[in-house]
Amino acid sequence: MACALSLSACGFHKKSTSNSNYTTTGSAGKNYQGVIEHGHYKVSKARGVNVTQNSNQYNLKSFETGLTEVSQKVFSPKSYIFQEGQYLDTTEVQHLLGRKSAKNPEGLNPKKGKSSDPNPEFIQQLEEQDFVQQSGGSLKLKGMTIGIGINSEYNYQKKTDGPQYTKKISDAEVKRQGEIAAAKVLKQIRQKKSCQNIPIVIALYKQAPDDSLVGGSFFAYEKSSGTSLGDWKKLNYKTTVMPKASGANSTNKDNESDDNNFSNFKSQIQSFFPNISGVTAQAQYKNDSLAGMHITVTTQFYSETEIQSFTDYIAQAAKKYLPNGIPIDIRIQSDSEMQAIVFRNAGSDKFQTHVLTSY
Repeated sequence: MACALSLSACGFHKKSTSNSNYTTTGSAGKNYQGVIEHGHYKVSKARGVNVTQNSNQYNLKSFETGLTEVSQKVFSPKSYIFQEGQYLDTTEVQHLLGRKSAKNPEGLNPKKGKSSDPNPEFIQQLEEQDFVQQSGGSLKLKGMTIGIGINSEYNYQKKTDGPQYTKKISDAEVKRQGEIAAAKVLKQIRQKKSCQNIPIVIALYKQAPDDSLVGGSFFAYEKSSGTSLGDWKKLNYKTTVMPKASGANSTNKDNESDDNNFSNFKSQIQSFFPNISGVTAQAQYKNDSLAGMHITVTTQFYSETEIQSFTDYIAQAAKKYLPNGIPIDIRIQSDSEMQAIVFRNAGSDKFQTHVLTSY
């Protein structure tokens, strides 16, 4: 989580190989090495499709981060090199995410049906991750992960410029539609020559509503060595907002304690500096245990000395009030720009800070 925040924590290191056509980025900690080909990072062939499909950017971020975590359960960063998806291109992914029709028989979503009561678009995101290993002077595909994002609700209009309606999609239907889509995608990928004899992991993700302040979460995955699926492994992941809404109750005492600790942290920094307009957190839970936090502090500071003092104080308050052992990043920003970053990596007990200067 803190990787995106610190160049020193996630340094970019080229690693030579016996083939002059490619190098790897090297790795830091538990991260994958990436592939650089002819001096350029090897981007996905379907790059950008998920961005255009999503109204909630929190869904996009949670999907990408969570998919890599699922991949690490099967493809260890110690043994595999990460490569952006190369076997599903933009056109193919767009067709898969479209509605089924005579012109688009591979569409994962049903025909629209009646405008007054349309069938939902269930499948919203699709992403491929490839895992390769060095073989002589080249990189060979040795595994693949496919993430499938399924809507938890569907928004539609009965007529152009009319009011918006929402259909809720039950958890049971999310699961059913995800498994149907997974079988179809697996079948299509297995038709590709390079993908016929590799393990393929498919992970299912429940999208958060468009107006949610957090993203969704992965709820199941399966590793397949053939053309069939059926032995799904459950994932107990959840993302919540802190502090919780007034009047909301938690059935989990640990979650309640986490929220109280964050509320104490929030009160402490708000009382120290008056020019704070908001303090919120996205908290990630795995198996009902807090696994990480993204915190945003919105300020109205003008001088760099104020920002520096506040940043240092936040690091002290975070160590005192926030839980130990988990990765945490705290973004300090105004309405128009990022001002400073406070972060701690997993397993560390020390927060690092960086103030973004104006020069």
